Amino acid sequence: MTYRAPVSDIAFTMRHVAGFDRALGEGLYGDLSDDLAQTILEEAGRFAADVIAPLNREGDRHGVTLKDGEVITAPGWKEAYRAWTEAGWNALPGPVDFGGQGLPILLNSACVEMWNSASMAFGIGPVLTMGAIEALISHGTDALRERYLAKLVSGEWTATMNLTEPQAGSDLAALRSRAEPVGDGTYRIRGQKIFITYGEHDLTDNIVHLVLARLPDAPAGTRGISLFLVPKVLPDGTRNDLRCAGIEHKLGIHGSPTCTMAFGDHEGAIGWLVGEENRGLACMFTMMNNARLAVGLQGVAIAERAYQQALAYAKERRQGRAPGHAGDGMSPIVEHPDVQRNLLTMKALTAASRAICYMTAGALDRAHLARDEAARRRAQEQASLLTPVAKAFSTDIGVEVASLGVQVHGGMGYIEETGAAQHLRDARIAPIYEGTNGIQAIDLVMRKLPLSGGDTVRAQIAAMRAVVARIVREGTPLFGNTAPRLRDAVECLDRATGHLLKLVLANAPAEALAGATPYLRLFALAQGGAALAEAALAANRMIGEGDTDPAHAGRIALCRFFAENIAVGAKGLEDTVLGGAGFLHDAPAVLAG
Repeated sequence: MTYRAPVSDIAFTMRHVAGFDRALGEGLYGDLSDDLAQTILEEAGRFAADVIAPLNREGDRHGVTLKDGEVITAPGWKEAYRAWTEAGWNALPGPVDFGGQGLPILLNSACVEMWNSASMAFGIGPVLTMGAIEALISHGTDALRERYLAKLVSGEWTATMNLTEPQAGSDLAALRSRAEPVGDGTYRIRGQKIFITYGEHDLTDNIVHLVLARLPDAPAGTRGISLFLVPKVLPDGTRNDLRCAGIEHKLGIHGSPTCTMAFGDHEGAIGWLVGEENRGLACMFTMMNNARLAVGLQGVAIAERAYQQALAYAKERRQGRAPGHAGDGMSPIVEHPDVQRNLLTMKALTAASRAICYMTAGALDRAHLARDEAARRRAQEQASLLTPVAKAFSTDIGVEVASLGVQVHGGMGYIEETGAAQHLRDARIAPIYEGTNGIQAIDLVMRKLPLSGGDTVRAQIAAMRAVVARIVREGTPLFGNTAPRLRDAVECLDRATGHLLKLVLANAPAEALAGATPYLRLFALAQGGAALAEAALAANRMIGEGDTDPAHAGRIALCRFFAENIAVGAKGLEDTVLGGAGFLHDAPAVLAG
């Protein structure tokens, strides 16, 4: 099944939900115009559909191979990457001083979605390079920036993030890799890292590894971690003392090499300090936060791809006679109410998660570009609040929508021939890597809700209420029960937020964390519904102005479906947050067996 980039939906969400038009009007994006942004989106959509998407199945079937320490990617992969970088796509958000185009995070996020819809295994590689660029801009020395940034920005070289070790997954305090200063400004790195995405490959001549390690006198725990830049090829052209010791055989994203990396088999891999000693985790979080939004966009991307394929199949597949079917013979299954519900659920969840991710990207742009410090701080806190929601909700949605896609295909979805199964296999990693979704929920409740004493989350809820009030004022009968259903969801979120804030401020972490995951879902339902309502209100206004685009009525209908069929789950989630912590007492006895 071919992929068609949903450029119209992407652009509409950017403009009317994520604040792109407002930012343009305020001059935050410099001389960028709406026409240029539209052209970029259309060209990205064509490249994704015509160049990357055709390689998706081949990457899945062929995978990667390891021979004599070298990783060989699937046929066509290297040529596609070269064409992608030559077209300037890697440089889109990069700093102008180092050859980048300096375009907004929001615009690049839309492109990241398209690359990953075309092939999630392809799209994840550049995400890490872009994150490394951010880390070097923020924390690298002038010498490191001059040596590495231009080639990373162009995509001539790629980068990786080396955190995980066999004994240290999410718990970085258990990290054992060592770094010893030599005295000439370099360090010798020794240790092993696992699950390193694109840790070795044949797409570029050099790979820049950002590696977490401990100095000899480092304090225990996460306070004693430093960050080092460790290139595959040293500045003098010789190979560094590092190697790919193995590649993983995975459930999905077979086209993406996931490597075990060994540093310092001999004299030690040569590296340079990034940031301050024992402050490496703070530096790495610059990279991780960007990567978390990008992984959220992967969830949106795989959901969009699965929806497109399921819809196309449902229009072709004939089975039974749907109620009201005209004519003789069997109906296309798209006419059956249950299949319609599945497809609408897929589309609504995809649209809601896209909106949340784009809102996060728009807030990040404002955090960098807003005119005054107070506005930048508010935007940064909003982005911080939304990032765990964008990552966790969107990647959960990717799995759920891909699973529904298999269901729509029926038995044909369970076999590999149709490709529906690949979407489900590929999607399953996204809730795990770049911080599991449980960790995202912990981050949201323990760190993000207390921002500015709770004022940041209260402001976000107030904005949701304002959208509901606009539906009451501006809505038409086409909105159905959207306003009362979304109002209920927002009020459920408000009560759950107050409950958790009290627990966090009272230093009752166990009770707060017991409700963290359902709370994140509750937040996403309210925020996603409000975002779809923003789009529906914009569409309603355009209809009133005489715009005859049939997509506008569809946006209102999709918002109504979400409010009346999905957002209604908010009450159960609120009940779980407020009263579901009893399992903390019962769990030891239940799990003892």
